Amino acid sequence: MDLLEVSGISRKLQQNTVVHDISFSQRRSQKLAIAGETGSGKSTLLKMIAGLEQPDAGQILFKGQKVLGPLFQLIPGHPGIAYLSQHYELRNNYRVEEWLDMANRLPQSDADALFRICRIDHLISRKTDQLSGGEKQRIALCRLLIGTPELLLLDEPFSNLDPIHKQILKQVLDDIGNRLHISCILTSHDPQDTLSWADELLVMRGGQLVQKGSPQQLYYHPENEYVAGLLGSYLLLSEAVLSLFTTNRSQPLIHGKYLVRPEQFRIVPKQAGAVKAVIQQLRFWGAFSEILATVAGTTIVIKTMDPDPLSVGDTIYLQLAHATPR
Repeated sequence: MDLLEVSGISRKLQQNTVVHDISFSQRRSQKLAIAGETGSGKSTLLKMIAGLEQPDAGQILFKGQKVLGPLFQLIPGHPGIAYLSQHYELRNNYRVEEWLDMANRLPQSDADALFRICRIDHLISRKTDQLSGGEKQRIALCRLLIGTPELLLLDEPFSNLDPIHKQILKQVLDDIGNRLHISCILTSHDPQDTLSWADELLVMRGGQLVQKGSPQQLYYHPENEYVAGLLGSYLLLSEAVLSLFTTNRSQPLIHGKYLVRPEQFRIVPKQAGAVKAVIQQLRFWGAFSEILATVAGTTIVIKTMDPDPLSVGDTIYLQLAHATPR
């Protein structure tokens, strides 16, 4: 039996459809990410799963039992599901340990282990108004985990975090899944937060589920330009340009053109089958370099980790790696 089953969920707010006929399931320990632009309905969907908002249609089953919305219970929410809003708040004028003790029913040894997992054991004696945003978020997360939920819902957890605190939170989420065996669903509009983390990715637009599958499937075989652009930079090549690189038509076809990711191009020595290109612009991004080049009068973008120095005007030769199969 799946841990979570969402069937035909819909929600209207002020006559506007915010979520429309969404269905999916989640296995135990499976990591789900929901991606979409701002206003796509991600937060509303999470709140309905948590029992904090009432769906207008459909049902949500958690461990085979229906999740009741606020119309059917005095205190909204489900005891086995924890929801962390992107607008988390801590009470001021408390020490962290005082604020956590209000919710803590765990033995002290278990609580101490949880503090270490959440990377807050060094913050216990601090006042809540003496913390950074990332520290406050991890403390709010720890307070939810004290209740030993089986499903954790995280609404845009990486927004407004600097790179250091974002990396710490990602390590915390890995430990939550691996050591506490808590299943997670998170929302994000940043592909860097979802592609490397999720087992399955759901993409929403205008309240509807556009595409779902593994991160690799959605990245290399998006249904449309919205999904393609949401997950990273891309090119749409005409058949004439694509045929310079290959006669294989395995690349995804969108609006009569073939989708290619910039990192699929490889810079190679001059050889049979390699396509000549002339560099027009270079951008250094640290982990990779981005090259704008012309091929047969068409401008393309190439992402490369090639350490060889290049300059504007240089001639390079390219090959194209095919997209991974569906």
